[in-house]
Amino acid sequence: MTDVAREVGVTAKTVSRVLNDDGPVAVETRERVMAAVRKLGYQPNLMARNMRVGARDAAIGLVIPEMGNPFFGMVAGGIESVVRARGLTLIVGSSSETADLEQSLIATFLARRVSALMVVPSATSDHRHLRSERVAGLPIVFLDRPAVGLTADCVVSANREGARAGVAHLIGHGHRRIGFIGDVPAALYTRRERFQGYRDALDHAGLSFDRALVETGHDQEAAEAAALRLLSLPDPPTALFAANNLASMGAVLALSHAGRRDVALVGFDDVPLAECLDPPLTVVAQDPVGVGVAAAEQVLARLDGDRSKARRSVVPTRLIIRGSGELPAPR
Repeated sequence: MTDVAREVGVTAKTVSRVLNDDGPVAVETRERVMAAVRKLGYQPNLMARNMRVGARDAAIGLVIPEMGNPFFGMVAGGIESVVRARGLTLIVGSSSETADLEQSLIATFLARRVSALMVVPSATSDHRHLRSERVAGLPIVFLDRPAVGLTADCVVSANREGARAGVAHLIGHGHRRIGFIGDVPAALYTRRERFQGYRDALDHAGLSFDRALVETGHDQEAAEAAALRLLSLPDPPTALFAANNLASMGAVLALSHAGRRDVALVGFDDVPLAECLDPPLTVVAQDPVGVGVAAAEQVLARLDGDRSKARRSVVPTRLIIRGSGELPAPR
């Protein structure tokens, strides 16, 4: 700003009045100031200005566990499609599924005085440190997984219901030994809910639960190894339920490498090119864009003055039948 003032031959205060449209400035002076701004490539430091005047930044901070997971990219896209129309910018950071990094990112967003905070919690996080911000009125929404130690808005998928429907679909095609491949840790909200849906479907069908049919794997490689362990059991499953998108892809690879075309598979989360697999992959599809949109709308409602109690929104899932989940159990 000082450089612009020197270029024009006016005070920095005059430049400030022009840029902030704050106070009378002669038309000629205004034009000269703006010409100097363009010439020098001046960009106002909005964060510094907001800190100086005590205003909120026109940005929303979003913490996700993994940048490489397509699900969270689609969630972010849903959020951005809503908040952009209100002149808000979405800023995204990854916690790498660690509580310490999640808390550090949150502190960074709070330091720059974001207008709202959105968080997909990591597996071991605790959110009691946000109680003062929540009480002060900062809009805070949790996505995919609810907060821990904090009462706050959250938007989640119908995890338990979707898993129950997927496993019931396999049972409906005659399968009685169904393997489960879930995420880690077992206490992770989405893993816990989907596992409970798996148990619900077995119980409803009068099938006994066999701990040997439960495996875990956080990424595609680990999920492939988990599926191969299940297939090598003395009494192996005739069907698999993969409880997230990476587990689904790991299971697909395991079946392909083992040359097994007789094992049914239902995945939770859709995956790219699922229709091109052989057989095409049957999935319980979430609506990640819908999750993002619902969360963004909740944030805007809070910014517009909604002070009602924290609420939980559940976005439905749907079973997409393509072929892999319809393979019949061997007689």
